[in-house]
Amino acid sequence: MTLNKLAAALVAAGVLGVGVAPAFTRDAGPPTAAPAPVTAPAALPGGQIARPDFSVLVDQYGPAVVHISVVGEPRAAGMQRLPDGIPMPQIPGMPFGPHHDAPRSGQGSGFIVSADGLILTNAHVVDQAREVNVTLTDRREYRAKVLGSDRRTDVAVLKIDAKNLPTVRLGQSEDVKVGEWVIAIGSPYGLESSVSVGVVSATGRSLPRGAAPFIQTDAALNPGNSGGPLFNSRGEVVGINSQIYSRTGGYQGLSFAIPIDLAVRIKDQIVANGKVEHARLGVTVQDLNQQLADSFGLPRPGGALISSVEANSPAARAGLQSGDIVRQANGRPVVRAGDLTAIIGMHKPGDTVEFDVWRKRQTQTVTAQLGALEPSPAQTAATKPAGEGRLGLAVRPVQPGEVKGVESGLLVEQAGGASAAAGVRPGDVIVSVNGVEVSDPAEVRKLVEQADKSVALLVQRGDSRIFVPVRVS
Repeated sequence: MTLNKLAAALVAAGVLGVGVAPAFTRDAGPPTAAPAPVTAPAALPGGQIARPDFSVLVDQYGPAVVHISVVGEPRAAGMQRLPDGIPMPQIPGMPFGPHHDAPRSGQGSGFIVSADGLILTNAHVVDQAREVNVTLTDRREYRAKVLGSDRRTDVAVLKIDAKNLPTVRLGQSEDVKVGEWVIAIGSPYGLESSVSVGVVSATGRSLPRGAAPFIQTDAALNPGNSGGPLFNSRGEVVGINSQIYSRTGGYQGLSFAIPIDLAVRIKDQIVANGKVEHARLGVTVQDLNQQLADSFGLPRPGGALISSVEANSPAARAGLQSGDIVRQANGRPVVRAGDLTAIIGMHKPGDTVEFDVWRKRQTQTVTAQLGALEPSPAQTAATKPAGEGRLGLAVRPVQPGEVKGVESGLLVEQAGGASAAAGVRPGDVIVSVNGVEVSDPAEVRKLVEQADKSVALLVQRGDSRIFVPVRVS
């Protein structure tokens, strides 16, 4: 491998299922400036309308969007599969190229919601991560602590040790209108601070395996956009980019974001209690078609048809029955079965919900007090560096003539922890540490003990050499 090829491999970005998830998933700190204005559409000759200019918005709030890289436990190379059975290709994520025992690496996006380092992202971005790193737009890097994540809603909260950080403005997702402009900022395929623009295609979109009433857009999203913010034209975050529908693994015009109102509720629970509680009604529902609507005396399909009611559930105690059709919940229309699931998902245990129910060809009102799903602690990632801050290397002196072109150095026999995460692997030769040539393991230990946050290893592989930064703190 040539030095240029080696360098290119070192900067190759990976996707762990950490970019945008496969298809079919407010306290903003100190006050921020007023929303970034968007240049009004200008009239063009012939009555055409120019598109608005979002550059001011990006300049103002782009610095609050972060790139997230993660390292997980080793696993054999494989394919992520979309729920419809279509394979999603993997992109090698290990510097120097992947190998079977390499730690998983992946990437995503996030955004800062408080100046002291609180960050929102997707749960699937940091799922099973051993190490989470955050890079700001000014290239500063931080090790992040995962305060908690909720797989059901795909929301996670990170914390970095920093102050006076730029923050986003949070809006109200319930105010989002179909057809309005939206802007996504994130790191598709590792291309940081990428901006894409589209319109809202639908709101309250229900998806299989989703507990949120998603905002659907046609803004271009790809693996790596996961966890990034979806802005409205006023510069307010209204959603967290979470999913795409794709038969190729890339963008096909269908992108989905978690409403920010729901994400903030999850964030507040994680910060306050370290766990997330979800409301439970205790029914199984299905959509209606015209034939079912005719059977129940409805002029058109609409509502959530209850097919079963769990015994001793909040629904049973409220008097809901199999065959009831829920048409409204607390005044909000229920058009499809997923709408009811989404509405319940926006509530917390103990909330009271009033349902308009179609029963025996007339409307009745039923009131239920929601229960709680089985509570579980919010999932956290083990973000302490492997090897208690050491490199995780087993090395020995290179013997004369053992490695072509190397007269002295240390041959890597085993690589784990931080060094493996950085891309070092057995067979490499460490020539120097922080610019100091090494030929004895004791020299490496001494230099690592003197280091602050990271060390620079000069590594030779084949006939090429390159510096590899390895965290030690």
